[in-house]
Amino acid sequence: MTTMRDVAVRAGVSAKTVSRVVNKDRYVSDDVRERVERAIDELQYRPNMLAVTFRNGRDAAIGVAVPGVADPFFASIIGAVEREASRRGAAVIVTSVGWEPSHEQRSIEAVLQRQVAGMIIVPVGDDMTFLRPWQERTPLVFVDRSVSRLTADVVVQDDVGGGVEATRHLLAHGHRRIAFMGDGEGVVTARLRHDGYRQALAQAGLPVRDDLVHLGEIDTPSLTTALRRMLDGPEPPTALFSSNARCTIALVPALEALRRKDIGVIGFGDFPMAASLKPAVTVIDQDGAEMGRFAAERLFSRIEAPERRLRRRTVLPVRLVTRTSCGVPGERLRAGHGEVVEGLGA
Repeated sequence: MTTMRDVAVRAGVSAKTVSRVVNKDRYVSDDVRERVERAIDELQYRPNMLAVTFRNGRDAAIGVAVPGVADPFFASIIGAVEREASRRGAAVIVTSVGWEPSHEQRSIEAVLQRQVAGMIIVPVGDDMTFLRPWQERTPLVFVDRSVSRLTADVVVQDDVGGGVEATRHLLAHGHRRIAFMGDGEGVVTARLRHDGYRQALAQAGLPVRDDLVHLGEIDTPSLTTALRRMLDGPEPPTALFSSNARCTIALVPALEALRRKDIGVIGFGDFPMAASLKPAVTVIDQDGAEMGRFAAERLFSRIEAPERRLRRRTVLPVRLVTRTSCGVPGERLRAGHGEVVEGLGA
């Protein structure tokens, strides 16, 4: 196996300089960085996780904690982390902590007690201060959601911006009564996407109507009850903004049960079958694979250079994927946009 010292000899630099290049340290000259990167490519060098963890007395494995492994977004994060770990000779231990904050401490600490080299965590609760003692000896990277009262490396997506863009997309189709459906306000991502929704309505000069907001359970029975209440009101919504893929998946049978084929829908987060539904569901797409890859690179950088103290927050962009679920029945977009618009189920 090629070592860091082999790369250093080929590039004519010290092993420490190679480490700095691998960890993307900006205090390396362009000429030196180019020589080291060329040597890495020529020798097909990969950081030796076994050697790193042996020196630190750690297992040659990292942990990953997500709310649910069946969720397509979290599954894509796990897949990307596993690919990056495999390239470095490390194993991955995955734990599903569920959706209740009261359960996650026990699940996360069960993995940390196995002396993993580091851990990537999708937090459920907002308060992760129980991890402070662990953070002193184990690198941690949080993904998808920021945490409070804990300074840490964080990789998130633009939840507020995505909420603004989703709402503006519905407004562009002529909707003025837009409902928001999402988890309770204790869920950080739901709160931020709701903030974006509110911002877009305010910018359009429209009021935020509390009677068109559901922040709570997002299973099909709960959403059916919430939708029935909204649709029976004097000014029912003509469109829905769903704050995550689980919510959108649960909304489809809820709308079917209520026989409402005239409601526009946009969801935050893509999911399998979204493009195959009739009509196909327009979404704000999150790139879980890119998030997982980015988080894994950040974590291995921490493992290989634990002396680096600066922790960073990275916000990745999201993108609108237009399909056919956002308009009112019979509407057609202006020429050139290429989307035929229908209500969900039409």
